[in-house]
Amino acid sequence: MTDNEKTSSESNDSSGLETTVTDENKTGKLKIPKEIPILPVKDTVVFPSMVAALSVYTERDLKLLNNVLAGNRFLALVAQKDKELKVVKQSDLYEYATAAVVLQMLRMPDNSAKMLVQGVRRIKIDEYVQKDPYFKAKVTALEDTLESDIETEALARNAADQFIRMISMAPSLPEELKIAIVNVDSPSRLADMIASHLNVSIAEKQQVLESLNVKQRLQKVTALITSEMEVLEMATKIQSQVKSEMEKGQREYYLRQQLKAIQEELGEGDERTIEVKELTKKIEEAKLPPEAKKEAERELNRLAKMPTASAEYTVSRTYLDLILALPWSISTTDSLDIQAAKKILDEDHYDLEKVKERILEYLAVRKLKHDMKGPILCFVGPPGTGKTSVGMSIARAMGRKFVRMSLGGVRDEAEIRGHRRTYIGALPGSIIQGLRKAGSNNPVFMLDEIDKLGADFRGDPSAALLEVLDPEQHHAFSDHYLDVPFDLSKVMFITTANILDPVPPALKDRMEVLELPGYTAEEKVFIAKQFTIPKQFKEHGLTKEQITIEDDAIRAIISDYTREAGIRNLEREIAHICRKAAKDIASGEKKYVNVTADLLHKLLGPIKFFSEVAERTAEAGVATGLAWTQAGGDILFIEATSMSGTGKLMLTGQLGDVMKESAQAAMSYIRAKVKKLGITFKDFNKYDFHIHIPAGAIPKDGPSAGVTMAMALISLLKGIPVLSHVAMTGEITLRGRVLPVGGIKEKVLAAKRAGITTIILPKRNEKDLVEVPENAKKEMNFIFVERVDEMLPVVFGAKEPEKKRKKIFSKT
Repeated sequence: MTDNEKTSSESNDSSGLETTVTDENKTGKLKIPKEIPILPVKDTVVFPSMVAALSVYTERDLKLLNNVLAGNRFLALVAQKDKELKVVKQSDLYEYATAAVVLQMLRMPDNSAKMLVQGVRRIKIDEYVQKDPYFKAKVTALEDTLESDIETEALARNAADQFIRMISMAPSLPEELKIAIVNVDSPSRLADMIASHLNVSIAEKQQVLESLNVKQRLQKVTALITSEMEVLEMATKIQSQVKSEMEKGQREYYLRQQLKAIQEELGEGDERTIEVKELTKKIEEAKLPPEAKKEAERELNRLAKMPTASAEYTVSRTYLDLILALPWSISTTDSLDIQAAKKILDEDHYDLEKVKERILEYLAVRKLKHDMKGPILCFVGPPGTGKTSVGMSIARAMGRKFVRMSLGGVRDEAEIRGHRRTYIGALPGSIIQGLRKAGSNNPVFMLDEIDKLGADFRGDPSAALLEVLDPEQHHAFSDHYLDVPFDLSKVMFITTANILDPVPPALKDRMEVLELPGYTAEEKVFIAKQFTIPKQFKEHGLTKEQITIEDDAIRAIISDYTREAGIRNLEREIAHICRKAAKDIASGEKKYVNVTADLLHKLLGPIKFFSEVAERTAEAGVATGLAWTQAGGDILFIEATSMSGTGKLMLTGQLGDVMKESAQAAMSYIRAKVKKLGITFKDFNKYDFHIHIPAGAIPKDGPSAGVTMAMALISLLKGIPVLSHVAMTGEITLRGRVLPVGGIKEKVLAAKRAGITTIILPKRNEKDLVEVPENAKKEMNFIFVERVDEMLPVVFGAKEPEKKRKKIFSKT
C-alpha cells in the first residue's frame, strides 16, 4: 500500500523521461502486459497521462517494486475502497485501475522507498492470478469512447473555463495550472487532468476513472467542479465577513484609544473609570454588612480589570447591581397604634378573631421590645375564607410593605435559593427578589399555598424553606446567587394552606398554625352586606340608588346557589346579579333594580342545591354523617341494605382502608350486641349486607363515619328510619365506644347549612364546641355520647312504639 505525495500533469513537468513516455503517439504504441503486478493505493486515484509521487513502506510493496524495476516497469495502480485498512484483500480493491510505468525510485534511510510513476491507460482487472508475495492479475486495456461532436467540444470548453475560474479562487492550486489546461487539446486528457486536481473523495474520482465515454466523463467532472466552486464561494464569503468584522473591531479599538486620549487631555475619565467610581460611591453609601461589603469590593475589583466586551463583565455588573439594590439596612417604621391596627383589620375582614388577636399581640410586644423577631404564621382553612387577603390587611395595619409568592406547583429548589452564578442566565431566588422589589428588610412576606409544593429531580423546595422559616437560622439566610448571608429575622412570614397533611412535619414544626374555619350563613350574610356587595357595586359602576339586594335574597343565594365554607362563589353570584342589573340600567329598560328571593331564578337560573336530608332518610337503612373536606365540612349519606347470601359485608363508594375497617368494626359490634341493641334479627349468615356511600367518584377515608355506618346498619336491622334532622360523627370500637374525631367546627357548620338541628358528637369532643360560633350553638342541639347504645334514643326517637318498630322490621 502506498501514500500519495504529489500528482502533476505531463505539461507541468519538464522531465525528458516523462515527455518521452507521455507523448500521445508513443503512449498509444505502449503495449500493456496481459498480466501485471497490482499495487494498492490508499488515498488517491492516478489517471492516465498523470504523474504521481508515491511512497512505499511495507515489505510486500517493496518486493513488488523491486520486481517491477527489474522487469518492464509496468504495474497497475488500484485504489482501496477503505483507506484505513492495513491488510488488503482482493475484495477491498476497485475493479477498474490505471496501468502505469515507474519512472524513478529513491530509497530512503528508514527502508522505505519513494517512486515517481506515470499513468498510461485505463485497465480492468479480469482475474487475480497471484496473491503472494504480492497481487498479480490478468487485465484488459480499455479504450476511450470519443464522440467528436459540438456537445463534447462545448463540455470540454465549459469544464476548462470553470476550472480556470476555480484555480483563481483556490489558493492550493498553482497559477501555472491554467497554462497547462489551455494547452490540452484532448477532451479525455482534459477531464482526467481536472479530476486529478479536484479536492473530492476517492469514490468520486474512481467514478471518473471508470467512465470510458468521454462525454459522460466531462459531465461528471463539470458537476464536481460546480460543487467545489459552491464550497469555495461560501468559504470566500465567510472569510470576507470575518475580515470585515476584524477590521470593524480594529477600527473601534483605534477610535476608543483616540477617545481615551481626548478624555485624558480634557481631564475626564473613560466610561469604565466613571462607572467604577460610581459603583465605589454606591458601595460606601449602601451601609452594607461587613461580609457583603467585602464581597462587593472584591467583585468590583474583578470588574475593573475585565474588558467591557467580555460576557463575564455583564454577569459581574448584574451581581453588583443586585447587592446594591437589596435593602440591607432599609426598614419601614411599624405602626404600633394597636387601636388603629384593630380598626384596619376589622374594616377589611369580618370575624377571623384568632388571626387579628395574634397580630395585635405581636404589635403589643413589638411596642415593648423593639428588636423582636418577626413571627412565622401559617393560616389553614378552606378556599375562600380570606387567607391571602388577610395578609395584605395585616401589612396595611402594620404599615409594612407586602410581598406575595405563590408556591403552588413549585418543584425546583432554586426557586427558593436561586441558581449559582456559574450557570448561564442564573438568577437569585424568589425570597431575595421579593425583598428587592419590596425595598425594605421587614415586609410582610406571604408564601401562598405551601401545601401545594412539589418535589422532583431538581430538588425539594420544602427542604429549602426549612432555613427560611426557622427563627434560629434565617438571620443568615444564604441565597446561592447572592452567596452572602442576608438577615430575614425582621421579615414577618405568613404561609397559607388548605390542609396541613401534605406539609412535611419538620416544616410544620417551624410555623405557628392558625385555623381559619368556614363561615355560617349569618356570617356570610353580614360579610355580603358589609364587604362583598359594596365592592361589587363599585366594580360594576352601580350605586345604592340604582340597585338593592334584600337580605332574603342573600340568604337564598347562600342556601340554594352555593355550597362552600368560604364566600368565593357567593361573591361570584353577586357579581352575576350586578352584571344583569347593569345591563338593564345601561340599556334603559330599568332605572332601579330591587333583587328579592323570588327574582333569583330569573337572574341566576334554577336552584343548584337542595336539602336532601329529609328525603334521603325517609326509609330504614339510611343515616346522615358529617365529614371534613378541603373545602370545609359536608354531610355524608350512608346507605345500607341486605339480600340473601352467606353473611358477607360489601362496601362501595370508593372507600379508603380506614373507612372499610370502621365498617367491619361496626358490623362486628352489632352482631356481638344484638340483644342489647334491641335487634331481633339473627340470621346473619343467610344474608349479605351492603354499605354504600353515594358520590362514588369522590375518594373517602377516615374513621369518623364509624358510628354513622353502625346507625345505618341498626336502622336496617330494626326496620326503623333514622330521624331526618339528626346527623352524627365519631369513631367506633369493637366494644361500642365512641372516640373523638377532628374538624368539629367545619362539620357543625356543614350540618347547619344542610338544615340539621341535632348533632351527636363524641363526649371528648365537647371541648371543641368553643370554636363554633355562638349563633350556631344556639340554634342547634348537641348530644354527647360515650357509647353507641346511648345514641339509639336520639337517632330513632325515645317514645316510638315497640309494635311499630316490629312491623317495619317484619317488612324488611
